[in-house]
Parts: sequence; C-alpha cells; structure tokens
Amino acid sequence: MSRMHRNSPSAQARMRLISGRLKEQRRRVVAPLRRGVFLAPATITSLGLLSGFFALISAINSHFELAAVMVLVAFVCDGLDGRVARLSRTSSHFGVEYDSLSDVVAFGVAPAGIAYCWSLRLLGTWGVVIAGMFVICAALRLARFNVQTGSTDKRRFVGLPVPGAAAMIAGVVLAYSYFELNSPRALCSVMAPLTMVLGGLMISRVPYPSFKTIDLKQHAPVELVVAMLVALAFLFAMPQFTFFMLATSYVASGPYLMLSGERSQALAPVLNPVADGRAAAPANLRKASSAMRPARATGDLSDPASSPPR
Repeated sequence: MSRMHRNSPSAQARMRLISGRLKEQRRRVVAPLRRGVFLAPATITSLGLLSGFFALISAINSHFELAAVMVLVAFVCDGLDGRVARLSRTSSHFGVEYDSLSDVVAFGVAPAGIAYCWSLRLLGTWGVVIAGMFVICAALRLARFNVQTGSTDKRRFVGLPVPGAAAMIAGVVLAYSYFELNSPRALCSVMAPLTMVLGGLMISRVPYPSFKTIDLKQHAPVELVVAMLVALAFLFAMPQFTFFMLATSYVASGPYLMLSGERSQALAPVLNPVADGRAAAPANLRKASSAMRPARATGDLSDPASSPPR
C-alpha cells in the first residue's frame, strides 16, 4: 500500500518539486564559488599585466631598477595563474588567450621598453628597430606556443620562453645596478646584440627545459635539495646578482641541450594547422565511409559504424 502511495502522481510531483528546489539551492551556492575560482587566475593574470605596464612607465621615467623588479613580479604572476587554473580545474580558452595578451605586454613590450630607454637609445633609429624586433619575436613566440599546445613534448619548450627572455633583460639591469657600473657605451654594445640574440632564441627551435611536469609530491635527490637551498641562500644574500645568474643559466641551457644532441620535434603540423585539418577531413570521411560500407552490406547491426545516427 505504501509502495502504491509512493508511485502515485501526487507523490511523484512532490518529489520532483523537492528535487528542483534542491538543485536550485545548490546552483545558488555553487555558482558564486565557481565564479570566484574562475576569478582567481584572471586576477593573477591582471596583476601580471599591470606589473608589466608599471615596468614600462618606470623605464620611461628612468627608474630602471624598479622596472626590472616589476618584470619579476609579472614573472611570478605568470607562474601562479597557470598553476591556480590547473589545480582548481578552471582552465579555459579565454584564460589562455588572456594570458597570452598579458605576456605580450609584460614580457614583450615592457622589456623592450626597458632595453631601449636604458641603453639602446644611444643607437637612435637602430635602437628602435632592435627593441621592436624583440616585441615582434615575443608575439610570434606566444602565437606559436598557442598553436603547438598539446602537440609537443611537455618536458621541453620549443624556443626560449618569453618570460625567460624578459627575465634575462631584467637580470642584466639588476646586475648592472648591483655592481654600480657606469659605462653607457659599453652597456649599449652589450645590450644591442643580447636583445637580438634573445629575440632569435624565442622564435628558434632550440629546446628549453619546462618545469610544468615537476611533481612536488615525488621524492627529490639530496643533491637537488642542497642546490636549491644554496640558491635560496644566495638569493637572500645578493638577490640582484643571483637572479642574473639564474636567468643566464636558463638562457644558456637551451643551446647546451641542442649541442648535446637534443632537438625539438613537434608531434603535429605547426604551419597552416587549419588548412592541414581541412585537407585531412575529407580523407577521414572517406576512410569512415569505406569502413561503413561492408557493415551495411552484411547487415551487421553490432558494428557501431552501421548504426544510424541518433
């Protein structure tokens, strides 16, 4: 009798009403939390973008050491926003595009402005050309990274990452200030080729190590732990020079990997990916149609290819 009462239309209607109210209440509670989680990586990316903008303004006002520090702040924000998005499972296409636009400003325009206002101004028009080339190479590097996402080895970057090139310029500024040097012409003769080399490395196929696959939960060798502790000690003792050495080591690691025989190989075509996808689509359709013909001829309904679309 109780079973018949539970299966009655009025009881089912009440159950649906209660279920609907519970779903609505859960939506009201979860939606603000989800928006807050999505807001966290976007806020960190915005902070990195503003740091790059303030670095550019500081360079225009001849506060070069402050400009270099703001580039480092943008560097930290760039590493945090991706990790927050992956840990909270809020990665999105919008976040990827917004991060790329932020990187163009923070690690492309800002370091180029610092290099020009700090040293390349002495070269006149050639200084503008060199700084502009750095910005173009940074934008091309970011565009290629977006195209190659998911088609390359995650343990390696193809070309010098844009934050690495920006960190190198910021490291030179900090080291110059740390040693209290004052030789504008010698500085210009160093920064001009360095800026061009960094731009060339960004658009090259030189492999660079990626730290995205590092698992902090795994056991690390004792030597690596000791090296990290020593690096932290030097970073606190003389931060400008230590950061310059870390940036130089990373920039030099790419050519070292290439000279040791390692190459960057893309697992998917990079040039004209849309055209390649369009060209491959008819071939895939032809293969699918050829695979469906025998199943239809034999009338084997157990084959998924022979079942009609739902």
